Amino acid sequence: QQKEKNPKKKACRWVVEACHGWFNRFRKLLVRYEKLEHTFLALNHLTAAIITLRKIRLPVNIIYG
Repeated sequence: QQKEKNPKKKACRWVVEACHGWFNRFRKLLVRYEKLEHTFLALNHLTAAIITLRKIRLPVNIIYG
């Protein structure tokens, strides 16, 4: 009974697929121009912080300018 399809329920993507999609929007990470590992890791952390801030509902839009 649990496997019955519910027409009101939408399909959801896996969390990992969604995260890869969010990170792929940042071209500098997608192409990987950085040669040093610590620089690339720092950009990954910065990208994760930007993605997280964009998900938070704020009365003032500080990320998009």
